[in-house]
Amino acid sequence: MLFFRFSILIYLALITVNGRRLKSKQSLLSLDLVNKINSEQTTWKAKPSKFMSWSKESIVRLMGVRPEYVERHKQLEILEHDVPNDLPENFDPREQWPNCPTLKEVRDQGSCGSCWAFGAVEAISDRICIASNGAQNAHISAEDLVSCCKTCGFGCNGGFLEGAWSYYKKTGLVTGGNYNSNEGCRPYSIEACDHHVNKTLPPCQGEGKTPKCVKKCIDDYSLPYTQDKHYGSSVYSIRSDEKQIQTELYKNGPVEGAFTVYSDFLLYSSGVYQHTSGSALGGHAIKILGWGVENSVPYWLVVNSWNQDWGDNGFFKIIRGKDECGIESGIVAGAPKLD
Repeated sequence: MLFFRFSILIYLALITVNGRRLKSKQSLLSLDLVNKINSEQTTWKAKPSKFMSWSKESIVRLMGVRPEYVERHKQLEILEHDVPNDLPENFDPREQWPNCPTLKEVRDQGSCGSCWAFGAVEAISDRICIASNGAQNAHISAEDLVSCCKTCGFGCNGGFLEGAWSYYKKTGLVTGGNYNSNEGCRPYSIEACDHHVNKTLPPCQGEGKTPKCVKKCIDDYSLPYTQDKHYGSSVYSIRSDEKQIQTELYKNGPVEGAFTVYSDFLLYSSGVYQHTSGSALGGHAIKILGWGVENSVPYWLVVNSWNQDWGDNGFFKIIRGKDECGIESGIVAGAPKLD
């Protein structure tokens, strides 16, 4: 308890330094909400977050799944699986395919509503490795997708999951590392930022501009832009069915999904999330990896794109089989076209 109180004091001090936006705009979150969440349910825990210094406007901009996505998603072909009888109780692809490094990665979208692109390139990167049995590893560029796909939406102002995967199939995507990595053809140019209490990163403001579409690799990269392209061979959806989604994850690897974010989710720390308190903020895209059971509660294992300082080292669990916050209703995936 003493440690928790000490953490609160440190957090409040950081807010005094970094939370200048509170002078003109009211914050959405509070310590009262943290306490309310923790007193009302037992499947997950909340903790203070640097989001508590953000205005509602800046937070909402991070939720980059456009409302029109619901109708666009219906146009996708639905892949129907024969569900195996021996699906395990717990499935973690990081253990199933240990030679695929991107499965363990947590990226950072920074101050940009580019979650729709991050969920796509993360899953695509994983699937290239899985489909090739570890022979091919590619860190697909979020920068290339966010900046160049005009049919995907509006860059940092939101986009569409199915548009991202269709662009990968038709136009292709180059490689690109994280911010300041100088890796791949087009590394991410938007600075990583602090979504929780982290002294080493600058505070996020949710106002990053969409990068320019530059169809050229960085100077030190070994291949020209057109030769670095990776393509998909198919794009499809999985219907909102627990067993169908599990089978897709088990056979082909992670998928991209979307769900409605409520204000309590921003304060997630551990456990199996289910909406408890707070208002809806918008649609958010993520990568769903696997599933399991914790304290008799079934969950989906998910990675966010708010860096490792958020949530449970960048990951979170959300209750499975109830279409919680719509997370089972907008699944998109596809197969890579291997060399």
